[in-house]
Amino acid sequence: MKVIILAGGLGTRISEETSDKPKPMVRLNGKPILWHVMNIYAKQGFTDFVVACGYKKEVIYEYFNNEFIDPWEVEALDTGEESLTGGRISIILDKYPNQRMGITYGDGLGNINIKNLISFHEKQETLATLTVARPPARFGSVEFVNGLVSHFGEKNQADAGWINGGFFIVEPGVREYIYELSEAFEANVLPRLVEKKELSAFAHNDFWQPMDTLREKIELEELAKEDLPPWLKFNSN
Repeated sequence: MKVIILAGGLGTRISEETSDKPKPMVRLNGKPILWHVMNIYAKQGFTDFVVACGYKKEVIYEYFNNEFIDPWEVEALDTGEESLTGGRISIILDKYPNQRMGITYGDGLGNINIKNLISFHEKQETLATLTVARPPARFGSVEFVNGLVSHFGEKNQADAGWINGGFFIVEPGVREYIYELSEAFEANVLPRLVEKKELSAFAHNDFWQPMDTLREKIELEELAKEDLPPWLKFNSN
């Protein structure tokens, strides 16, 4: 199974890091977060990647040409600076038709059990499956009665609702639901799949965190220094 890594966006929400490089090339403990995402798959036996490039694609090309040393199959493909996620995916699906694909973003980390995700997808028999995760708790919780605080503490991540965590499995038929390069996979394509009852949700209850802000980048940087970062601690769930 080939794995598409979406790495072409502008990364405007973390502009402190992305003026001279695409967000997936922001480094955590010396390696781009793009590499850390790919390593999640590689540790589970999936090492055939297509990196969908756009904004400052030359930085990604330079990394794979001059620095990258892992024994993985990697193709860095220009999918256009103006394309949105749906368009980028369609370009790759056209180049590699009639294949099941894994897809994820180049800026989010989670200890997703990929083989379990695939098994779930096959049982569901839908064209696509997305992993849903709970967003990291950003604020503490406060409970109060008649103006008096009765509890103050950290908000539990499990208290939050489910969101799109990336880590998709898609069948070739998904291509029929992408109409334009200017379409977002999330806002345009996934709702069409929902309407046809062709989108399943694989619930991931363990570690998951995006890198949307400088604060999150700093948090992930510290985790990346661990001997075994939490996104590589796979379980059977």
